[in-house]
Amino acid sequence: MILIKLGGSVITDKRRYRTFRESTVRRLAREILGSGEKVMIIHGAGSFGHVVAKKYALHLGRMSEEQVKGVAQVSWDVRDLDNRFMKALADEGLDAVSIVPGSAAKLSEGRLCELDVSKFKDYFALGITPVSFGDVVLDDVRGFGICSGDQLMARLAKDLRPRKVIFVTDVDGVFTSDPHMDPDAELLRTIDRGVLSSLPRSERCDDVTGSIFAKLEHMLDMAESTEEVMIINGNVPGRLCSALRGEELVCSRVRSG
Repeated sequence: MILIKLGGSVITDKRRYRTFRESTVRRLAREILGSGEKVMIIHGAGSFGHVVAKKYALHLGRMSEEQVKGVAQVSWDVRDLDNRFMKALADEGLDAVSIVPGSAAKLSEGRLCELDVSKFKDYFALGITPVSFGDVVLDDVRGFGICSGDQLMARLAKDLRPRKVIFVTDVDGVFTSDPHMDPDAELLRTIDRGVLSSLPRSERCDDVTGSIFAKLEHMLDMAESTEEVMIINGNVPGRLCSALRGEELVCSRVRSG
Protein backbone atom coordinates (compact mmCIF):
# COMPACT_ATOMS: atom_id res chain seq x y z
CA MET A 1 0.00 0.00 0.00
CA ILE A 2 1.14 3.53 -0.78
CA LEU A 3 -0.01 6.51 1.29
CA ILE A 4 -0.49 9.79 -0.61
CA LYS A 5 -0.98 13.33 0.67
CA LEU A 6 -2.39 15.66 -1.97
CA GLY A 7 -1.54 19.07 -0.57
CA GLY A 8 -3.94 21.98 -0.42
CA SER A 9 -1.56 24.02 -2.60
CA VAL A 10 -2.13 21.52 -5.43
CA ILE A 11 -5.85 20.80 -5.22
CA THR A 12 -6.90 24.41 -4.43
CA ASP A 13 -5.69 27.91 -5.18
CA LYS A 14 -4.55 28.90 -1.68
CA ARG A 15 -4.63 32.58 -2.62
CA ARG A 16 -8.36 32.54 -3.40
CA TYR A 17 -11.02 31.46 -0.91
CA ARG A 18 -12.80 28.20 -1.85
CA THR A 19 -11.16 27.76 -5.26
CA PHE A 20 -11.01 24.09 -6.29
CA ARG A 21 -8.61 22.90 -9.00
CA GLU A 22 -10.83 20.20 -10.47
CA SER A 23 -8.79 19.55 -13.62
CA THR A 24 -5.65 18.99 -11.54
CA VAL A 25 -7.40 16.54 -9.22
CA ARG A 26 -8.85 14.63 -12.16
CA ARG A 27 -5.41 14.38 -13.77
CA LEU A 28 -3.89 13.13 -10.51
CA ALA A 29 -6.68 10.54 -10.23
CA ARG A 30 -5.81 9.30 -13.73
CA GLU A 31 -2.15 9.06 -12.74
CA ILE A 32 -3.04 6.98 -9.68
CA LEU A 33 -5.18 4.66 -11.77
CA GLY A 34 -2.53 4.47 -14.48
CA SER A 35 0.14 3.39 -12.00
CA GLY A 36 -1.78 0.26 -11.04
CA GLU A 37 -0.94 0.83 -7.36
CA LYS A 38 -3.36 0.54 -4.44
CA VAL A 39 -3.34 3.69 -2.33
CA MET A 40 -4.85 5.60 0.56
CA ILE A 41 -5.31 9.35 0.08
CA ILE A 42 -5.25 12.29 2.47
CA HIS A 43 -5.94 15.72 1.00
CA GLY A 44 -5.28 19.15 2.38
CA ALA A 45 -7.89 21.84 2.98
CA GLY A 46 -6.10 24.66 1.18
CA SER A 47 -8.20 27.77 0.67
CA PHE A 48 -11.30 25.94 1.89
CA GLY A 49 -9.92 25.55 5.40
CA HIS A 50 -7.00 27.79 6.23
CA VAL A 51 -8.56 31.18 5.47
CA VAL A 52 -11.40 30.93 8.00
CA ALA A 53 -9.45 28.77 10.47
CA LYS A 54 -6.78 31.46 10.66
CA LYS A 55 -9.34 34.26 10.98
CA TYR A 56 -10.88 32.61 14.06
CA ALA A 57 -7.59 31.10 15.40
CA LEU A 58 -9.21 27.68 15.61
CA HIS A 59 -5.83 25.96 15.99
CA LEU A 60 -5.52 27.54 19.45
CA GLY A 61 -8.71 25.95 20.75
CA ARG A 62 -11.79 27.59 22.21
CA MET A 63 -11.11 31.07 23.56
CA SER A 64 -14.33 32.94 22.72
CA GLU A 65 -17.94 32.41 21.71
CA GLU A 66 -17.21 34.03 18.34
CA GLN A 67 -15.06 31.05 17.34
CA VAL A 68 -18.12 28.80 17.21
CA LYS A 69 -19.06 30.48 13.93
CA GLY A 70 -15.61 29.66 12.60
CA VAL A 71 -15.89 25.99 13.59
CA ALA A 72 -19.21 25.69 11.77
CA GLN A 73 -17.92 27.50 8.65
CA VAL A 74 -14.68 25.53 8.37
CA SER A 75 -16.55 22.27 8.95
CA TRP A 76 -18.89 23.14 6.08
CA ASP A 77 -16.14 24.41 3.79
CA VAL A 78 -13.84 21.38 4.10
CA ARG A 79 -16.75 19.00 3.56
CA ASP A 80 -17.72 20.92 0.46
CA LEU A 81 -14.13 20.58 -0.77
CA ASP A 82 -14.14 16.87 0.03
CA ASN A 83 -17.40 16.38 -1.87
CA ARG A 84 -15.91 18.08 -4.93
CA PHE A 85 -12.72 16.06 -4.53
CA MET A 86 -14.61 12.76 -4.27
CA LYS A 87 -16.73 13.59 -7.33
CA ALA A 88 -13.59 14.32 -9.35
CA LEU A 89 -12.19 10.91 -8.38
CA ALA A 90 -15.47 9.19 -9.23
CA ASP A 91 -15.67 10.95 -12.59
CA GLU A 92 -12.28 9.43 -13.47
CA GLY A 93 -13.30 5.95 -12.30
CA LEU A 94 -11.36 5.85 -9.04
CA ASP A 95 -13.55 4.05 -6.48
CA ALA A 96 -13.13 5.81 -3.14
CA VAL A 97 -14.93 6.48 0.13
CA SER A 98 -14.49 9.49 2.40
CA ILE A 99 -13.67 9.01 6.09
CA VAL A 100 -14.55 12.23 7.92
CA PRO A 101 -12.03 13.14 10.68
CA GLY A 102 -14.72 14.95 12.67
CA SER A 103 -16.25 11.56 13.52
CA ALA A 104 -13.10 9.41 13.41
CA ALA A 105 -10.46 11.50 15.21
CA LYS A 106 -9.88 13.38 18.46
CA LEU A 107 -7.16 15.73 19.69
CA SER A 108 -5.64 16.37 23.09
CA GLU A 109 -3.93 19.78 23.39
CA GLY A 110 -3.60 19.90 19.63
CA ARG A 111 -2.09 16.41 19.30
CA LEU A 112 -3.89 13.58 17.55
CA CYS A 113 -4.75 11.13 20.33
CA GLU A 114 -7.51 9.04 18.70
CA LEU A 115 -8.06 7.85 15.13
CA ASP A 116 -10.24 4.95 14.01
CA VAL A 117 -7.65 3.37 11.74
CA SER A 118 -9.82 0.26 11.32
CA LYS A 119 -12.08 2.16 8.91
CA PHE A 120 -9.12 2.79 6.60
CA LYS A 121 -7.99 -0.84 6.80
CA ASP A 122 -11.44 -2.30 6.24
CA TYR A 123 -12.30 -0.19 3.19
CA PHE A 124 -8.86 -0.83 1.70
CA ALA A 125 -9.34 -4.59 2.18
CA LEU A 126 -12.56 -4.32 0.15
CA GLY A 127 -10.65 -2.76 -2.76
CA ILE A 128 -12.00 0.72 -2.05
CA THR A 129 -9.63 3.69 -1.78
CA PRO A 130 -9.96 5.39 1.64
CA VAL A 131 -9.84 9.20 1.53
CA SER A 132 -9.62 11.65 4.44
CA PHE A 133 -8.69 15.29 4.96
CA GLY A 134 -7.70 18.05 7.36
CA ASP A 135 -10.66 19.05 9.55
CA VAL A 136 -11.90 20.72 12.72
CA VAL A 137 -12.27 18.05 15.43
CA LEU A 138 -12.94 17.84 19.16
CA ASP A 139 -10.04 18.40 21.57
CA ASP A 140 -10.49 16.97 25.07
CA VAL A 141 -8.55 19.87 26.62
CA ARG A 142 -9.07 22.86 24.30
CA GLY A 143 -12.60 22.07 23.17
CA PHE A 144 -11.73 21.88 19.49
CA GLY A 145 -8.74 22.20 17.19
CA ILE A 146 -7.37 21.53 13.72
CA CYS A 147 -6.52 17.94 12.83
CA SER A 148 -4.17 18.45 9.91
CA GLY A 149 -3.66 16.13 6.99
CA ASP A 150 -0.04 15.75 8.11
CA GLN A 151 -1.18 14.47 11.52
CA LEU A 152 -3.40 11.92 9.80
CA MET A 153 -0.53 10.88 7.54
CA ALA A 154 1.82 10.39 10.49
CA ARG A 155 -0.67 8.23 12.39
CA LEU A 156 -1.58 6.09 9.38
CA ALA A 157 2.09 5.60 8.49
CA LYS A 158 2.85 4.47 12.04
CA ASP A 159 -0.11 2.09 12.33
CA LEU A 160 -0.32 0.72 8.78
CA ARG A 161 3.36 0.86 7.73
CA PRO A 162 2.85 1.62 4.02
CA ARG A 163 5.50 0.64 1.50
CA LYS A 164 5.89 4.24 0.40
CA VAL A 165 4.65 7.70 1.45
CA ILE A 166 4.28 10.46 -1.15
CA PHE A 167 3.63 14.13 -0.39
CA VAL A 168 2.32 15.95 -3.46
CA THR A 169 2.96 19.72 -3.36
CA ASP A 170 3.23 22.67 -5.76
CA VAL A 171 7.06 22.59 -5.88
CA ASP A 172 9.68 19.95 -6.72
CA GLY A 173 10.50 19.26 -3.06
CA VAL A 174 12.20 21.09 -0.20
CA PHE A 175 14.53 23.94 -1.13
CA THR A 176 17.20 25.94 0.67
CA SER A 177 14.80 28.92 0.47
CA ASP A 178 11.36 29.65 -0.97
CA PRO A 179 11.60 28.79 -4.71
CA HIS A 180 8.62 31.04 -5.42
CA MET A 181 10.60 34.03 -4.12
CA ASP A 182 14.27 33.11 -4.64
CA PRO A 183 15.49 32.09 -8.13
CA ASP A 184 18.72 30.80 -6.56
CA ALA A 185 16.94 28.37 -4.23
CA GLU A 186 18.44 24.88 -4.46
CA LEU A 187 16.50 21.64 -4.29
CA LEU A 188 17.50 19.34 -1.43
CA ARG A 189 17.48 15.84 -2.90
CA THR A 190 17.85 14.13 0.49
CA ILE A 191 16.65 15.36 3.87
CA ASP A 192 17.54 13.92 7.27
CA ARG A 193 17.54 15.43 10.75
CA GLY A 194 20.98 16.94 10.19
CA VAL A 195 19.84 18.72 7.05
CA LEU A 196 16.67 19.90 8.78
CA SER A 197 18.63 21.46 11.64
CA SER A 198 20.81 23.37 9.17
CA LEU A 199 17.94 25.01 7.29
CA PRO A 200 17.30 28.72 7.97
CA ARG A 201 14.16 29.21 10.03
CA SER A 202 11.62 31.95 9.54
CA GLU A 203 9.30 33.23 12.23
CA ARG A 204 6.57 33.71 9.66
CA CYS A 205 3.96 30.97 9.35
CA ASP A 206 0.74 31.68 7.45
CA ASP A 207 -0.64 28.16 7.75
CA VAL A 208 -2.68 27.12 10.81
CA THR A 209 -1.41 23.55 10.43
CA GLY A 210 2.18 24.56 11.13
CA SER A 211 5.47 25.51 9.48
CA ILE A 212 7.46 23.47 6.96
CA PHE A 213 9.72 22.42 9.84
CA ALA A 214 6.80 20.86 11.72
CA LYS A 215 5.76 19.09 8.53
CA LEU A 216 9.28 17.77 7.98
CA GLU A 217 9.41 16.50 11.57
CA HIS A 218 6.28 14.45 10.80
CA MET A 219 7.92 13.15 7.62
CA LEU A 220 11.10 12.16 9.46
CA ASP A 221 9.01 10.19 11.93
CA MET A 222 7.19 8.52 9.03
CA ALA A 223 10.51 7.57 7.43
CA GLU A 224 11.07 5.20 10.36
CA SER A 225 7.90 3.25 9.46
CA THR A 226 8.22 2.97 5.69
CA GLU A 227 10.77 2.27 2.97
CA GLU A 228 10.51 5.67 1.32
CA VAL A 229 9.10 9.16 1.94
CA MET A 230 9.03 11.51 -1.05
CA ILE A 231 8.02 15.12 -1.71
CA ILE A 232 7.06 15.73 -5.33
CA ASN A 233 5.54 18.39 -7.59
CA GLY A 234 1.94 17.54 -8.44
CA ASN A 235 1.68 20.37 -10.95
CA VAL A 236 4.03 18.52 -13.31
CA PRO A 237 2.00 16.01 -15.35
CA GLY A 238 3.19 12.43 -14.91
CA ARG A 239 5.23 13.11 -11.79
CA LEU A 240 2.86 11.32 -9.39
CA CYS A 241 2.54 8.31 -11.69
CA SER A 242 6.35 8.07 -11.90
CA ALA A 243 6.65 8.25 -8.11
CA LEU A 244 4.07 5.50 -7.66
CA ARG A 245 5.86 3.28 -10.18
CA GLY A 246 9.25 3.81 -8.57
CA GLU A 247 10.74 5.59 -11.57
CA GLU A 248 13.49 8.21 -11.39
CA LEU A 249 12.16 11.73 -10.94
CA VAL A 250 12.94 15.16 -9.53
CA CYS A 251 11.96 15.18 -5.85
CA SER A 252 13.16 15.36 -2.25
CA ARG A 253 13.51 12.14 -0.29
CA VAL A 254 13.26 12.08 3.49
CA ARG A 255 15.53 9.66 5.38
CA SER A 256 15.25 8.65 9.03
CA GLY A 257 18.99 8.20 9.53
